[in-house]
Amino acid sequence: MDRLTSMAVFVKAVDLGSFAAAAEALGLSGPMVGKHVRSLEDRLGVQLINRTTRRQSLTEFGYVYYERCRVVLAEAQAADALASDQLSEPRGKLRVTMPVHFGRHCVTPVLLELARKYPALELDLSFNDRIIDLAEDGFDLSIRTGVLEDRAGLIARRVARQPMIVCASPSYLESHGCPEAPEDLAQHAAVVYRRSGPVSPWLFPRPGQSSSEVTPLHRFRLDDLDAIADAAARGLGLAWLPYWLVRGRIEAGTLVRLLPEQPPFLYDCHAVWLQTPHLPLKVRVAVDALAAQLPSFMT
Repeated sequence: MDRLTSMAVFVKAVDLGSFAAAAEALGLSGPMVGKHVRSLEDRLGVQLINRTTRRQSLTEFGYVYYERCRVVLAEAQAADALASDQLSEPRGKLRVTMPVHFGRHCVTPVLLELARKYPALELDLSFNDRIIDLAEDGFDLSIRTGVLEDRAGLIARRVARQPMIVCASPSYLESHGCPEAPEDLAQHAAVVYRRSGPVSPWLFPRPGQSSSEVTPLHRFRLDDLDAIADAAARGLGLAWLPYWLVRGRIEAGTLVRLLPEQPPFLYDCHAVWLQTPHLPLKVRVAVDALAAQLPSFMT
Protein backbone atom coordinates (compact mmCIF):
# COMPACT_ATOMS: atom_id res chain seq x y z
CA MET A 1 0.00 0.00 0.00
CA ASP A 2 1.09 3.59 -0.58
CA ARG A 3 2.80 4.78 2.57
CA LEU A 4 1.52 8.39 2.45
CA THR A 5 -2.04 7.20 1.90
CA SER A 6 -1.74 4.82 4.86
CA MET A 7 -0.34 7.67 6.99
CA ALA A 8 -3.28 9.88 6.02
CA VAL A 9 -5.78 7.12 6.91
CA PHE A 10 -4.01 6.51 10.24
CA VAL A 11 -4.07 10.22 11.14
CA LYS A 12 -7.76 10.51 10.22
CA ALA A 13 -8.59 7.45 12.36
CA VAL A 14 -6.79 9.02 15.33
CA ASP A 15 -8.37 12.46 14.79
CA LEU A 16 -11.90 11.06 14.56
CA GLY A 17 -11.47 8.40 17.25
CA SER A 18 -12.50 5.31 15.31
CA PHE A 19 -11.93 3.33 12.15
CA ALA A 20 -15.63 3.60 11.29
CA ALA A 21 -15.61 7.41 11.46
CA ALA A 22 -12.43 7.57 9.38
CA ALA A 23 -13.95 5.20 6.82
CA GLU A 24 -17.03 7.40 6.46
CA ALA A 25 -14.95 10.59 6.19
CA LEU A 26 -12.59 9.12 3.59
CA GLY A 27 -15.13 7.14 1.61
CA LEU A 28 -13.49 3.81 2.45
CA SER A 29 -14.75 0.59 4.01
CA GLY A 30 -13.98 -0.10 7.68
CA PRO A 31 -11.82 -3.13 6.83
CA MET A 32 -9.79 -1.05 4.35
CA VAL A 33 -9.00 1.50 7.09
CA GLY A 34 -7.79 -1.40 9.24
CA LYS A 35 -5.62 -2.69 6.39
CA HIS A 36 -3.91 0.68 6.03
CA VAL A 37 -3.11 0.84 9.74
CA ARG A 38 -1.89 -2.76 9.81
CA SER A 39 0.27 -2.06 6.77
CA LEU A 40 2.04 0.69 8.70
CA GLU A 41 2.42 -1.54 11.76
CA ASP A 42 3.86 -4.37 9.66
CA ARG A 43 6.28 -2.00 7.96
CA LEU A 44 7.42 -0.53 11.29
CA GLY A 45 7.28 -3.73 13.29
CA VAL A 46 5.56 -1.80 16.09
CA GLN A 47 1.92 -1.59 17.19
CA LEU A 48 0.44 1.89 16.74
CA ILE A 49 -3.07 1.48 18.15
CA ASN A 50 -4.42 -0.63 20.99
CA ARG A 51 -7.75 -1.99 19.71
CA THR A 52 -10.52 -3.58 21.74
CA THR A 53 -14.16 -4.24 20.94
CA ARG A 54 -15.16 -1.03 22.76
CA ARG A 55 -12.42 1.51 22.13
CA GLN A 56 -9.08 2.27 20.56
CA SER A 57 -6.12 4.17 21.97
CA LEU A 58 -2.67 5.08 20.73
CA THR A 59 0.34 3.22 22.03
CA GLU A 60 3.19 5.33 23.35
CA PHE A 61 5.07 4.91 20.06
CA GLY A 62 1.81 5.41 18.17
CA TYR A 63 1.42 8.90 19.61
CA VAL A 64 4.96 9.90 18.58
CA TYR A 65 4.43 8.42 15.12
CA TYR A 66 1.07 10.21 14.79
CA GLU A 67 2.71 13.60 15.45
CA ARG A 68 5.41 12.91 12.87
CA CYS A 69 2.82 11.76 10.34
CA ARG A 70 0.99 15.08 10.68
CA VAL A 71 4.23 16.92 9.86
CA VAL A 72 5.00 14.66 6.90
CA LEU A 73 1.49 15.02 5.47
CA ALA A 74 1.57 18.80 5.89
CA GLU A 75 4.89 18.94 4.03
CA ALA A 76 3.52 16.71 1.29
CA GLN A 77 0.49 18.97 0.90
CA ALA A 78 2.75 22.02 0.81
CA ALA A 79 4.84 20.39 -1.93
CA ASP A 80 1.71 19.63 -3.95
CA ALA A 81 0.50 23.22 -3.45
CA LEU A 82 3.86 24.52 -4.65
CA ALA A 83 3.48 22.48 -7.83
CA SER A 84 -0.04 23.84 -8.29
CA ASP A 85 1.26 27.38 -7.92
CA GLN A 86 3.53 26.82 -10.89
CA LEU A 87 0.39 26.54 -12.97
CA SER A 88 -0.44 30.13 -11.87
CA GLU A 89 -4.13 29.32 -11.53
CA PRO A 90 -6.00 28.15 -8.41
CA ARG A 91 -7.42 24.68 -8.82
CA GLY A 92 -8.85 21.85 -6.78
CA LYS A 93 -11.41 21.82 -3.97
CA LEU A 94 -11.56 24.82 -1.63
CA ARG A 95 -13.45 24.00 1.58
CA VAL A 96 -14.70 27.08 3.44
CA THR A 97 -16.79 27.35 6.61
CA MET A 98 -18.58 30.61 7.43
CA PRO A 99 -21.39 32.15 9.52
CA VAL A 100 -24.81 31.55 8.02
CA HIS A 101 -26.03 35.05 7.17
CA PHE A 102 -22.72 36.80 6.60
CA GLY A 103 -21.61 33.85 4.52
CA ARG A 104 -24.74 33.66 2.40
CA HIS A 105 -25.12 37.39 1.72
CA CYS A 106 -21.51 38.60 1.59
CA VAL A 107 -18.90 35.84 1.35
CA THR A 108 -20.60 33.51 -1.12
CA PRO A 109 -21.00 36.08 -3.94
CA VAL A 110 -17.25 36.78 -3.80
CA LEU A 111 -16.31 33.10 -3.86
CA LEU A 112 -18.77 32.25 -6.64
CA GLU A 113 -17.33 35.02 -8.77
CA LEU A 114 -13.85 33.66 -8.04
CA ALA A 115 -14.95 30.19 -9.17
CA ARG A 116 -16.42 31.67 -12.34
CA LYS A 117 -13.06 33.31 -13.05
CA TYR A 118 -11.09 30.10 -12.40
CA PRO A 119 -12.90 27.07 -13.89
CA ALA A 120 -10.47 24.59 -12.26
CA LEU A 121 -11.46 25.77 -8.78
CA GLU A 122 -14.11 23.76 -6.90
CA LEU A 123 -16.07 25.15 -3.94
CA ASP A 124 -17.25 23.18 -0.91
CA LEU A 125 -19.02 25.72 1.33
CA SER A 126 -20.44 25.12 4.81
CA PHE A 127 -22.73 27.59 6.59
CA ASN A 128 -22.53 27.25 10.36
CA ASP A 129 -22.42 29.76 13.22
CA ARG A 130 -20.39 27.54 15.54
CA ILE A 131 -16.59 27.57 15.64
CA ILE A 132 -15.14 24.82 13.44
CA ASP A 133 -11.83 23.05 14.03
CA LEU A 134 -10.08 23.49 10.68
CA ALA A 135 -7.67 20.58 11.13
CA GLU A 136 -10.21 18.10 12.50
CA ASP A 137 -12.95 18.92 10.00
CA GLY A 138 -10.70 19.30 6.96
CA PHE A 139 -11.46 22.90 5.99
CA ASP A 140 -9.02 25.11 4.09
CA LEU A 141 -10.47 28.39 5.31
CA SER A 142 -12.80 29.73 7.97
CA ILE A 143 -14.57 33.09 7.96
CA ARG A 144 -15.16 34.32 11.52
CA THR A 145 -16.73 37.46 12.94
CA GLY A 146 -16.06 39.15 16.26
CA VAL A 147 -13.14 38.68 18.62
CA LEU A 148 -10.87 35.77 17.74
CA GLU A 149 -9.63 33.40 20.37
CA ASP A 150 -5.87 32.90 20.50
CA ARG A 151 -5.20 29.52 18.90
CA ALA A 152 -1.78 28.11 18.16
CA GLY A 153 -1.22 27.03 14.59
CA LEU A 154 -3.75 29.43 13.04
CA ILE A 155 -3.20 32.50 10.85
CA ALA A 156 -5.84 35.24 10.58
CA ARG A 157 -6.31 38.22 8.28
CA ARG A 158 -8.99 40.84 8.71
CA VAL A 159 -11.03 41.02 5.53
CA ALA A 160 -13.88 43.38 6.51
CA ARG A 161 -15.42 45.43 9.32
CA GLN A 162 -19.20 45.39 9.79
CA PRO A 163 -20.79 48.64 11.02
CA MET A 164 -23.32 47.76 13.72
CA ILE A 165 -26.34 50.07 13.90
CA VAL A 166 -29.45 50.42 16.06
CA CYS A 167 -32.75 50.35 14.24
CA ALA A 168 -36.48 50.13 14.93
CA SER A 169 -39.78 50.20 13.07
CA PRO A 170 -41.71 53.45 12.54
CA SER A 171 -44.61 51.99 14.57
CA TYR A 172 -42.36 51.27 17.56
CA LEU A 173 -40.89 54.80 17.49
CA GLU A 174 -44.35 56.33 17.23
CA SER A 175 -45.45 54.47 20.36
CA HIS A 176 -42.26 54.67 22.45
CA GLY A 177 -40.32 57.66 21.20
CA CYS A 178 -36.88 57.88 19.64
CA PRO A 179 -33.71 57.45 21.73
CA GLU A 180 -31.31 60.37 21.41
CA ALA A 181 -28.14 58.80 22.86
CA PRO A 182 -26.79 55.29 23.60
CA GLU A 183 -27.62 55.64 27.30
CA ASP A 184 -31.30 56.08 26.37
CA LEU A 185 -31.40 52.57 24.91
CA ALA A 186 -31.51 50.93 28.34
CA GLN A 187 -35.06 52.28 28.75
CA HIS A 188 -36.33 50.68 25.54
CA ALA A 189 -37.48 47.18 24.67
CA ALA A 190 -35.19 45.25 22.35
CA VAL A 191 -34.88 42.09 20.31
CA VAL A 192 -31.40 40.69 21.01
CA TYR A 193 -29.09 38.04 19.66
CA ARG A 194 -28.09 35.13 21.85
CA ARG A 195 -26.61 31.85 20.71
CA SER A 196 -25.26 30.59 24.03
CA GLY A 197 -24.36 32.08 27.39
CA PRO A 198 -25.40 35.56 28.51
CA VAL A 199 -26.65 38.25 26.13
CA SER A 200 -23.76 40.32 24.80
CA PRO A 201 -24.04 44.09 25.33
CA TRP A 202 -24.41 46.54 22.47
CA LEU A 203 -21.18 48.46 21.91
CA PHE A 204 -20.65 52.12 21.01
CA PRO A 205 -17.25 53.69 20.30
CA ARG A 206 -16.03 56.62 22.42
CA PRO A 207 -13.06 58.76 21.34
CA GLY A 208 -9.98 57.97 23.42
CA GLN A 209 -11.88 55.51 25.61
CA SER A 210 -13.07 51.95 25.53
CA SER A 211 -16.46 51.39 23.91
CA SER A 212 -19.50 52.00 26.07
CA GLU A 213 -21.74 49.00 26.71
CA VAL A 214 -25.53 49.02 26.82
CA THR A 215 -27.78 46.04 27.51
CA PRO A 216 -31.38 47.09 26.78
CA LEU A 217 -34.46 45.42 28.23
CA HIS A 218 -35.33 42.31 26.24
CA ARG A 219 -38.15 39.79 26.15
CA PHE A 220 -37.08 38.35 22.83
CA ARG A 221 -33.79 36.49 22.41
CA LEU A 222 -33.13 34.94 18.99
CA ASP A 223 -30.11 33.23 17.44
CA ASP A 224 -30.97 34.26 13.85
CA LEU A 225 -30.10 37.76 12.61
CA ASP A 226 -32.75 37.84 9.87
CA ALA A 227 -35.39 36.83 12.41
CA ILE A 228 -34.26 39.68 14.68
CA ALA A 229 -34.59 42.16 11.82
CA ASP A 230 -38.07 40.80 11.02
CA ALA A 231 -39.14 41.08 14.68
CA ALA A 232 -37.89 44.66 14.86
CA ALA A 233 -39.75 45.51 11.65
CA ARG A 234 -42.93 44.19 13.33
CA GLY A 235 -42.50 46.74 16.10
CA LEU A 236 -41.36 44.39 18.87
CA GLY A 237 -38.36 46.50 19.88
CA LEU A 238 -35.02 47.97 18.92
CA ALA A 239 -32.34 45.85 17.25
CA TRP A 240 -28.54 46.16 16.95
CA LEU A 241 -27.57 44.63 13.64
CA PRO A 242 -24.99 44.81 10.84
CA TYR A 243 -25.86 47.60 8.45
CA TRP A 244 -25.52 45.36 5.38
CA LEU A 245 -28.24 43.09 6.77
CA VAL A 246 -30.86 45.82 7.27
CA ARG A 247 -29.92 48.21 4.44
CA GLY A 248 -32.79 47.00 2.25
CA ARG A 249 -35.34 47.30 5.06
CA ILE A 250 -34.15 50.83 5.85
CA GLU A 251 -34.40 51.84 2.18
CA ALA A 252 -37.89 50.31 2.06
CA GLY A 253 -38.94 52.20 5.20
CA THR A 254 -39.80 49.16 7.33
CA LEU A 255 -36.89 50.02 9.65
CA VAL A 256 -35.40 53.35 10.70
CA ARG A 257 -31.74 53.83 11.56
CA LEU A 258 -31.35 55.40 15.01
CA LEU A 259 -28.54 57.50 16.52
CA PRO A 260 -27.23 58.65 13.12
CA GLU A 261 -24.66 60.94 14.76
CA GLN A 262 -23.21 58.06 16.80
CA PRO A 263 -20.24 56.35 15.06
CA PRO A 264 -21.11 52.67 14.57
CA PHE A 265 -19.17 49.93 16.30
CA LEU A 266 -17.08 48.07 13.72
CA TYR A 267 -17.37 44.30 14.08
CA ASP A 268 -14.29 42.62 12.63
CA CYS A 269 -14.46 39.76 10.13
CA HIS A 270 -11.41 37.52 9.64
CA ALA A 271 -10.29 34.83 7.25
CA VAL A 272 -8.54 32.09 9.25
CA TRP A 273 -6.41 29.23 7.99
CA LEU A 274 -3.96 26.68 9.33
CA GLN A 275 -0.35 27.78 9.60
CA THR A 276 1.62 26.02 6.88
CA PRO A 277 5.07 26.40 5.31
CA HIS A 278 3.45 27.12 1.95
CA LEU A 279 -0.04 28.58 1.64
CA PRO A 280 -1.88 26.91 -1.26
CA LEU A 281 -2.63 29.26 -4.13
CA LYS A 282 -6.36 28.56 -3.94
CA VAL A 283 -6.45 29.80 -0.32
CA ARG A 284 -4.28 32.85 -0.97
CA VAL A 285 -6.36 33.92 -3.97
CA ALA A 286 -9.61 33.47 -2.01
CA VAL A 287 -8.36 35.52 0.96
CA ASP A 288 -7.13 38.30 -1.34
CA ALA A 289 -10.48 38.39 -3.14
CA LEU A 290 -12.42 38.58 0.13
CA ALA A 291 -10.19 41.37 1.49
CA ALA A 292 -10.61 43.34 -1.73
CA GLN A 293 -14.35 42.92 -2.22
CA LEU A 294 -16.05 42.38 1.15
CA PRO A 295 -15.70 46.02 2.30
CA SER A 296 -18.00 47.10 -0.56
CA PHE A 297 -20.76 44.92 0.96
CA MET A 298 -20.49 46.76 4.30
CA THR A 299 -21.51 50.28 3.14
